[in-house]
Amino acid sequence: MITIRPFADSDWSATWRVIEPVFRSGETYPFPPDITEAEARKVWIEIPSETFVAVDGTDDILGTYYIKPNQPGLGAHVCNCGYIVAEHARGRGIATGLCLHSQREALERGFRAMQYNLVVSTNEVAFRLWKKNGFDVIGALPEAFLHARLGYVDAFVMYKRLTAQKSPN
Repeated sequence: MITIRPFADSDWSATWRVIEPVFRSGETYPFPPDITEAEARKVWIEIPSETFVAVDGTDDILGTYYIKPNQPGLGAHVCNCGYIVAEHARGRGIATGLCLHSQREALERGFRAMQYNLVVSTNEVAFRLWKKNGFDVIGALPEAFLHARLGYVDAFVMYKRLTAQKSPN
């Protein structure tokens, strides 16, 4: 059983263990691989409007996401989210759950759309997941991401207008 709940300060060390290897790999997020723990906390916890964690029955953190306005002021009706699932928890539908949860949260907060600004072209799992969840590619950014192993690779901007989601039952 997976529960998605708001991040609590006591979750930080476990959340850092989930996000640190992803940041260090330099393959999917634009943060420098040598980002400090304090800088990571700022970008994942302090700057966003809110951060959530996915936990199992023992309160082990399996994934996390943040939500924030994509732009200030007149562009603040479009939100942006970032998601990371713990390596040991991948392939269990957690990213899908986080994505669906974030869309419900976005609607509750009055956002009209969600935009991902930099979906790295080599991150095929995320790209397929976002497409499956209704996101469209609205732009390609040639060589916009400096991949740690592959050098300069393309990235996509993905977008979805948000509407109330129907219950699967």
